[in-house]
Amino acid sequence: QAMTFHFSYENVPLLFSGLTINTPGEMAGAFVAVFFLAMFYEGLKIARECLLRKSQVSIRYNSMPVPGPNGTILMETHKTVGQQMLSFPHLLQTVLHIIQVVVSYFLMLIFMTYNGYLCIAVAAGAGMGYFFFSWKKAVVVDITEHCH
Repeated sequence: QAMTFHFSYENVPLLFSGLTINTPGEMAGAFVAVFFLAMFYEGLKIARECLLRKSQVSIRYNSMPVPGPNGTILMETHKTVGQQMLSFPHLLQTVLHIIQVVVSYFLMLIFMTYNGYLCIAVAAGAGMGYFFFSWKKAVVVDITEHCH
């Protein structure tokens, strides 16, 4: 197997030993399937973020005084968000995380075939998935957030 990028459609293995691409039609079908798998991966990442935000059950606010300018005292507030370990939302997140990891490794292995068509399908599918799914993602900047 070539370890450089190539645009072949004959004898291209795809993840499993019995799944080999040998015709232009099979390559076109694989391109579409890989494209949608990459889109699904991006959608899954966004869906997990949304589910996590909805399932955050315990929110605590801790305020503490900090010295300010000219001897003044400012109140700094920290928000702590958590969820229970043995809860349905956390178990669902765990299953979705496993699926996300498996799909990400499949996409990596597909890219590592060095087949140009399949690499383009992974990149284009990821880009299209990001375009379709991430536009709803609200970016909230919390000035009290100190985690990086």
